[in-house]
Amino acid sequence: MTLDQLKQKLDTYERLMRLDKPIGILLLLWPTLWGLWGVAWGQPPLILVGIFAIGTVLMRSAGCVINDYADREFDGHVERTKSRPMATGAVSKKEALLLAAALSIAAFLLILPLNRVVLMLSVPALFLAASYPFTKRFFAIPQAYLGIAFGFGIPMAYAAFLEMVPAEAWLLLAANVFWSVAYDTEYAMVDREDDLKIGIKTSAITFGRYDVAAIMFCYAVTLGLLAWFGKMSGYGYAYYAGLIVAALIAGYHYLLIRGRERDKCFKAFLHNTWLGAAVFAGFVAELNLKHYL
Repeated sequence: MTLDQLKQKLDTYERLMRLDKPIGILLLLWPTLWGLWGVAWGQPPLILVGIFAIGTVLMRSAGCVINDYADREFDGHVERTKSRPMATGAVSKKEALLLAAALSIAAFLLILPLNRVVLMLSVPALFLAASYPFTKRFFAIPQAYLGIAFGFGIPMAYAAFLEMVPAEAWLLLAANVFWSVAYDTEYAMVDREDDLKIGIKTSAITFGRYDVAAIMFCYAVTLGLLAWFGKMSGYGYAYYAGLIVAALIAGYHYLLIRGRERDKCFKAFLHNTWLGAAVFAGFVAELNLKHYL
């Protein structure tokens, strides 16, 4: 293999893992950071932040590879995905499975220094990430399943500190599930016509003409659960200020999606990283105030 061929292959793998589209990494990272900052009262060890951040990149990349493997017969019929590496035949099925396995093993090796509970939780975390793409065949709202998979860094973060998973960690995970349904329904609205043709199930199809109302309901439940978490944790005004900013961002998303235009729905989906960041900023501000005031 020549140097140019190797570079081309690596570029293809980069697109297969979606490293050129970091929005998925961010949407997976924010809830993990909520959990780390929450359990460590704003002072998680840097090494642990690094482990979870790198693990997030590895597992999201593995999930993307498995997703494209599962959807290889469908992606060519969808405008947005028809140029993906597996849809075009640039990556073989064997290559994809080997790459997904390598990424998953690397993620597991990363958490080996952590405690037994984290290692045990890594098993369902891997199962969720690997099985999500196939749920689109039979789950009416696969986005809820995605929310569990994307939020599983929360109980793992709590376990890394406490060697157990308390109720507040599951509450944060529940908030992430509703948030995931909200933003991934916006994403699914972009592909709704194509998904109807090929028979894939999505929340955008299930909600039908109530899609916008369902998204806003999920945002409201997300913020309500996060507020409940704040009350359980004894948080004050700084944390709730972050939730208010997040609520304003959700309101902006309503303005984008109410017309159901593809480009604006996709813009709303991408913009969700700022909602996750606003909530995280509330964690940081609140816990710093508790430490230094």
